[in-house]
Amino acid sequence: MEPGEYAPVPGCTDLYYLDTEMYGAKNYGSVYLLDAERPAVIDTGIGNKREYLFDALDDLGMTPEWILPTHVHLDHAGGAGFLAERYPEATVTMHESAVEHLVDPTRLVAGTRAAVGIQWEYYVEPEPIPEERIQPLSGGETLDLGDRALDVHHAPGHAPHQVIFHDRGDDVVFTADAAGIYVPQLDEIRQTSPPSRFDLHGCQADADTIRDIDPRYLCFGHFGPKEFHDEDMAEYKRTLAEWVEAVRQKRAELGDDDAVIAHFAEHAPEDTIEVWGERKAREEEKMNTRGVLTYLDYMEKHGKTV
Repeated sequence: MEPGEYAPVPGCTDLYYLDTEMYGAKNYGSVYLLDAERPAVIDTGIGNKREYLFDALDDLGMTPEWILPTHVHLDHAGGAGFLAERYPEATVTMHESAVEHLVDPTRLVAGTRAAVGIQWEYYVEPEPIPEERIQPLSGGETLDLGDRALDVHHAPGHAPHQVIFHDRGDDVVFTADAAGIYVPQLDEIRQTSPPSRFDLHGCQADADTIRDIDPRYLCFGHFGPKEFHDEDMAEYKRTLAEWVEAVRQKRAELGDDDAVIAHFAEHAPEDTIEVWGERKAREEEKMNTRGVLTYLDYMEKHGKTV
């Protein structure tokens, strides 16, 4: 699938995914278009390629009534304000802990700039959303889309404000980043551990939540859908644990966090460089390493065992 194109999710009804050409990497950014009786957009992209999303919605004849970013990180919620402006009758949802960042994105932008470094060039300043347009979520809700419903599950491991959605009709889970990043070219799920609130045990608990739902399909926020297999979440839990341990050991060896970050960037996996491009792969390693180092500091400060 080429950037700006959309395709149906296999085995699902009136559900499409769109490649937003995030970070200039083909298929890295996935936005889901659910053409229900009350149509929904699930995740919104960064916002810099919003014309792709607008064109796809026009082509499908969709007027969204729901705008559903899974969490406030700007690669998932950056386009929400632009969508809300274009569709003034739509309701935007967000976990209650992050509503303020949609209303006033100032601190969110500052934190994102610090987290993504030179990748900020791919972002745009998000549009604020009036608070009365936003429905806060806490987990446990069911969103009414007319001919179907979405169950909301709080999944705070990757970020405290993350939720995932389960469409029981098609038995699909929209995973946000709770299931990691699936790379279809490699048929592997890779870790995502960004600062500042990555939590290993929380991420593993979120993987258990998805395992317990036991859906037919996972709709990842990056690289599109995947058929669910029983072993997927167990493998992802191991991937996370091994990644955190690798960073912990390298910190013990080098004794300097900048050197640890540089090490993992320099040794970014060759297969992800091939798929994502060298720049994105190395920047991803930097960000994920910073997230683990912050997590290790938090655990040490609070006397907790990793």
